[in-house]
Amino acid sequence: MERCDVLVLGAGPGGLAAAAAAKKAGAESVILLDRDRKAGGILNQCIHDGFGLIRYGASISGPEYAAKALAEAEEAGVTLRLGLQAVSMTRERTLLAQGAEGLAEFEAGSIVLATGCRERTRGAISVPGTRPAGIFTAGVLQNFVNVRNILCGKRVVILGSGDIGLIMARRLTLEGAHVEAVLEVMKEPGGLARNISQCLYDFGIPLYTSHTVSNIIGKRKLEAVEVSAVDEAMKPVPGTARIIPCDALVLSVGLIPENEVALTAGLAVDEKTRGAVTDRFLMTDIPGVFACGNCRKVMDLADYVSLQGTLAGENAARFAAGEPLKPWLFRPVSGLVKGLPKPGSVTCPICPNGCQIMIDPETGAISGNLCPRGLIFAEQEKVRPMRTLTTTLKMEGGTTPLVSVRSDRSLAREHLIEAVRRLKACRVKPPVRRGDCLAELTFDGETVRMLAEEDAE
Repeated sequence: MERCDVLVLGAGPGGLAAAAAAKKAGAESVILLDRDRKAGGILNQCIHDGFGLIRYGASISGPEYAAKALAEAEEAGVTLRLGLQAVSMTRERTLLAQGAEGLAEFEAGSIVLATGCRERTRGAISVPGTRPAGIFTAGVLQNFVNVRNILCGKRVVILGSGDIGLIMARRLTLEGAHVEAVLEVMKEPGGLARNISQCLYDFGIPLYTSHTVSNIIGKRKLEAVEVSAVDEAMKPVPGTARIIPCDALVLSVGLIPENEVALTAGLAVDEKTRGAVTDRFLMTDIPGVFACGNCRKVMDLADYVSLQGTLAGENAARFAAGEPLKPWLFRPVSGLVKGLPKPGSVTCPICPNGCQIMIDPETGAISGNLCPRGLIFAEQEKVRPMRTLTTTLKMEGGTTPLVSVRSDRSLAREHLIEAVRRLKACRVKPPVRRGDCLAELTFDGETVRMLAEEDAE
């Protein structure tokens, strides 16, 4: 039995922040447990930028965000126990985990649940038809493409307009696949306006709202999907069906808080969302067990998950020491707008305001920006849209097949696909350190350096 003051379950953004905060709040021993062998959770496969605008004051990628959060936890003195899958938990705050070396048992003065969420699957939304190979959730496909170097289709249909689905529409396009359509059963898309703009509009990917997949076609492998408009009850409208040939269907249809381990201890969860029920101190109905981030309630931004994790970790340390707890008073309100961008607008991705800036088509006048950076961004959009490129390079002789990279400067939007095509010929040898220049590209007489987003061996 391994004993500690605070045990944090899950090393994603919430867990890393909770563990660091618990240690800083005075907990003598803090253990951070995760089933993966690399801390960071889902951040490690989210190679796109847009993270950290609130917490770090800069637009960084998922791996970069994870590296910063991990450094904070390590500097605080947190003990990492990776490669351990939690199996069960008790109300007395003991936890059983399993790893390569067998079972490990922990006893804690307090526990923080930071286990994130899981994706809804085809079964959860009852898509009719056959059961061929070629149907993926957006997160699984993101892992295949960004971590494992597996492109699972050349002609793709995406069902659901959540942010990861939108981001994967762009990623697949850059990798050479053709995204036939993004379908959304609701009247409005569910993702951020900036992702609608920069992931769909930038690449001419069609978006069909009030539409769904009404049938799946194919025996061993996916051959096509039948797409239909839906009525007010979200039922397919007879006579509207059409066939879209494809070899991959990607589901981006929502997230469910992950609390399976805590349920073995009888944790109370919300009947509708399945999120852990907490009081104003982020403590669950099990004394000394706290919950933060997506296992409590699915949140839009990793920055907010980290912020909540910080308070959960601090309160866990306070509980273990018998000190008064602090209430969660912050109500995350993001300026980032969801749904379709306003006609004639550009959505600024530079800061948390997420301004939808209007550009008058006749006069070119710009309005709606809340800061000077938005004005500069809109002025550039009028002349020549520029984008940061994030992608992966192949590794030779390393422990991982890919390393994620980002451009050190923006390049013209029309060069993005060609840039990724050129980078496919690059091969990188380990070791790689975050910030290393791994490749260079020249467009219009200017050189763009591709910098490593993560360490790789």
